[in-house]
Amino acid sequence: MNIEEFREYCLAKPHVEETLPFDQDTLVYKVAGKMFALCSMSDYEAGLALKCDPEWAVELREQYPAIQPGYHMNKKHWNTVLPEAFLPPGMLPKLIDHSYDLVVKGLPKKVREEFGL
Repeated sequence: MNIEEFREYCLAKPHVEETLPFDQDTLVYKVAGKMFALCSMSDYEAGLALKCDPEWAVELREQYPAIQPGYHMNKKHWNTVLPEAFLPPGMLPKLIDHSYDLVVKGLPKKVREEFGL
C-alpha cells in the first residue's frame, strides 16, 4: 500500500478527516476529532502509526518484524507499521480498520450517536 492508497483508504471511512496538526509533513487521520492513524509524507516508508489493542499489539510485534512499538507514541497502544515491508496480503487494511474501530469504540455514546457510528 503506497501513501496515496493509504490516504484514500483512511479517507473512505465514515467521518474521517485528514489534518496536519503537528507540522506540514505529518498527516493525521481522525474520526470525531480522535487520531487513529498518522504518517510522514516525506518519509512514508519509515512507518505508519496505528492504534492497536495492547495484547494484540504484542502478538503482532512478535510475529512480524514490520510491526514495531509506536515511534514517539504510547508504545502500549500504538504500533509503527512499515508499509513497504512484507506483511501478508490484506494485513495493512485490517490494521487500519482495527485502529479506526478502537477509536470509534472509545468515543462517548453521545458522540457515536451524533456521528451515526
